Amino acid sequence: MSTQTVRERAPRPISTALYRHPKGRLASLLTLPMVWLVGVYILSLAIMLITAFWTTDPFTSRVKPGFTLENFTQLITVPAYAMTALRTLGIALAVTLICALFSIPLAVFMSQVAGPKLRAVLAILVTLPLWAGYLVKIIGMRLVWTENGFFNWALEPLGIHGPGLGVLTVIFTLVYLWFPYMAIPVYSAISQIPANLFDASSDLGARGFRTIRTVVTPLLLPSLIAGSVFTFSLSLGDFIAAMYVGGSTQMIGSIIAQNINLNPPLAAAFSFVPIVLVIAYLAAVRRTGALNNL
Repeated sequence: MSTQTVRERAPRPISTALYRHPKGRLASLLTLPMVWLVGVYILSLAIMLITAFWTTDPFTSRVKPGFTLENFTQLITVPAYAMTALRTLGIALAVTLICALFSIPLAVFMSQVAGPKLRAVLAILVTLPLWAGYLVKIIGMRLVWTENGFFNWALEPLGIHGPGLGVLTVIFTLVYLWFPYMAIPVYSAISQIPANLFDASSDLGARGFRTIRTVVTPLLLPSLIAGSVFTFSLSLGDFIAAMYVGGSTQMIGSIIAQNINLNPPLAAAFSFVPIVLVIAYLAAVRRTGALNNL
């Protein structure tokens, strides 16, 4: 048997086979992600959408397959459900706006003013909420804003009283939770802005806030949009914050959690409200052209 024959019969490495077959290489890379995307995520959403058209027996609480628009009708006709959806939308927009307003001057200060040591300290403080568990942060905020919490204790000598547990506290908590998702992309984008743009703006007579408004903000718009997608969508789907620091405040997730065992079809119908809101938000942003540079 010749040496050439032995080489031909030797098993070929998988990498060699994949190199010679590009389609096989592409299939091996996409198979598992597509199985997860289609088989778990999209299929779960499809099942949830189908369930939203079913009904629940009021006597036995058993879900009965069928087709009815009653669950979606209740979202509009029942005042409590409609107000909860509007309240959640307002909270998500407020959180997104506050995160954007704070992230821009902070990013400018970190990249253009602060020294290396102070910049490192600020970076740690911005990302610090990501180091702790979600429930730990929620409980920490409750201890700060509760009636006998740290805020009222520290400012009581000044005669200042905190807002207590309510919608405003929910907004503060969600800002604390999701601010890094806005601040990090904004800081990364502003670090790439040439320093001579700030010098040119100063030479033309623009002061700090005008420079931020006319020079920095337009350049940061894609990063702001990217961060807002996270803050907006995460705030829409949150309800643990409302449960622990919101007092009697309810969000969309609160209604879903209350009905997931009592009335699963209604919970499934309500689950599509944040999905529709996020899609509408992305469509509105896309019409502005802000996503073209992402």
